[in-house]
Amino acid sequence: MDGTTLRTPRLTLRPVGDGDIDRILEYRNLPEVTYWLLRTEVEPAAFRAVWQRAADDPDDHSRAVVLDGLVIGTVSLDVLDGMGQPGMPSRTEAQLGYIFDPAHGGRGYATEAVAAMVTYAFTRLGVRRITAGCFADNLASVRVLEKVGMRREQHGVGDSWHAERGWVDGYTYALCAGDRPPTPR
Repeated sequence: MDGTTLRTPRLTLRPVGDGDIDRILEYRNLPEVTYWLLRTEVEPAAFRAVWQRAADDPDDHSRAVVLDGLVIGTVSLDVLDGMGQPGMPSRTEAQLGYIFDPAHGGRGYATEAVAAMVTYAFTRLGVRRITAGCFADNLASVRVLEKVGMRREQHGVGDSWHAERGWVDGYTYALCAGDRPPTPR
């Protein structure tokens, strides 16, 4: 992970520090948050270890999203190789994800942070294509992805297991560097 700090009009996106983990876990394990995640509750020591490994991974560009000194979310961006025949350029794809404290929902912070990360991926990392997924009925996440200009490329019928609801639909979104700019609408 590089140490680049990104700034938006209201937010700072910076590398996740060890001191941020307890704060992230405060909202990450809330039932209203885990309801929309593939991995439900996480054990604090294992979660801390994942973030510590991410700090040493040059392909992990995840950031803590900070508002007025308080971590209110995380945006993850993992750079990887795409699919293709021999000779394809490496590290041209990225997988995007985000988790935000619901106490700060409805104010556009997630959209602002995701748009900043998408811009960073295209302009600073040279990524060609970014993908993100969500449960089809996670309307807040759908809105974030569509506001930053991502297009729905797949509707997977019954492709995701939900602990409470069984098999549910999932969406996959994508945006290519040549598409419209990733600014919130």
